[in-house]
Amino acid sequence: MNDLSRNFIHYLMAFALPLAISLGVTPLLRALALRYGHVDTPTDIKTHKHPTPLLGGTAIFAAFAVSLVVMRLYTSFPTGTLHDLRILLLGGGVMFTLGFIDDMYKPHGLGFKTKFAVQFIVALFTALYGIRIHFIQPEYVSFALTVLWIVGVSNAFNIIDIMDGLSAGQAALAAFGFLLIAFPSEAIYVNFASAALAGAVLGFLPYNLSKGLKIFMGDSGSLLCGFVLAVVALGTRYSDVNPLGVYAPLFILAVPIYDTVFVSVMRLRRGHSPFLGSKDHFALRLEKIGFTRRQVVRLASLATLLLSLFAWLMTQVPLAWGVLIVAVLGLEFILIGLAIAKIRI
Repeated sequence: MNDLSRNFIHYLMAFALPLAISLGVTPLLRALALRYGHVDTPTDIKTHKHPTPLLGGTAIFAAFAVSLVVMRLYTSFPTGTLHDLRILLLGGGVMFTLGFIDDMYKPHGLGFKTKFAVQFIVALFTALYGIRIHFIQPEYVSFALTVLWIVGVSNAFNIIDIMDGLSAGQAALAAFGFLLIAFPSEAIYVNFASAALAGAVLGFLPYNLSKGLKIFMGDSGSLLCGFVLAVVALGTRYSDVNPLGVYAPLFILAVPIYDTVFVSVMRLRRGHSPFLGSKDHFALRLEKIGFTRRQVVRLASLATLLLSLFAWLMTQVPLAWGVLIVAVLGLEFILIGLAIAKIRI
């Protein structure tokens, strides 16, 4: 068996193990959440109508962490991979814990200043340990942008978590997108982490979309997913064909990033703080014009699937074609944003 086949089997295991764990653990955690009242109660800015269990993020984190630990014991990682996985697990663990504490205090939660302070500390340590943007100079600019990237993407998945299956679906598809681009890759931790996160989230999704067994992943799950995806986005070269390949993560993560920017701009235009919740999200605007929630989630998933394919394509084509892809997709985002902004909420 050659190295490529052996790696493929390992990545398949890294996906299947957390999938099985998440599928099995999520209903148990749901029962515990109901028993001890760990639920998300509806408020005027929430879109659900009934108190819903909140321990889905715990199932995702447990499945993700156990998978990586087992794969560490089962395989021989190249030099440096274990170092990166430790940072990923440690930072992800802190993000998960931050979100879990915030979930415990719902409907009010922790203040946004506290959450941002912890997130910036995690992002700073991640960058200090060497996981950062490498194609930008000088180093202090690269360092600052890395910190902003990690904090921004982590919160983007939290902000978009307003509809069953939306944030989790985006996380699973984005994980597959990074696996597609990075495989085969010298950045083994990117592949293992992407496969593990995809499996953990997909094991949670059926319950999140269920009517009788509904459970939310909460801030603990969304912050964890955002952090992991922000970090794996920094772990590969993407392309030796043209320099635009390094921007592939912006396309893979375009939907949550787009909603974060869109919501912030709309809130600022009304004179509101971008850090306070509201119903400005593109998904809720689409619902206003007749789309069902399932249709909105499917539409967003299709968009991420297509954008991930374009991201991969951008890493394979010559520079001229890469510029064309970026220009066309950029124009599409502007036009869609202008159209959605006209929908009254």
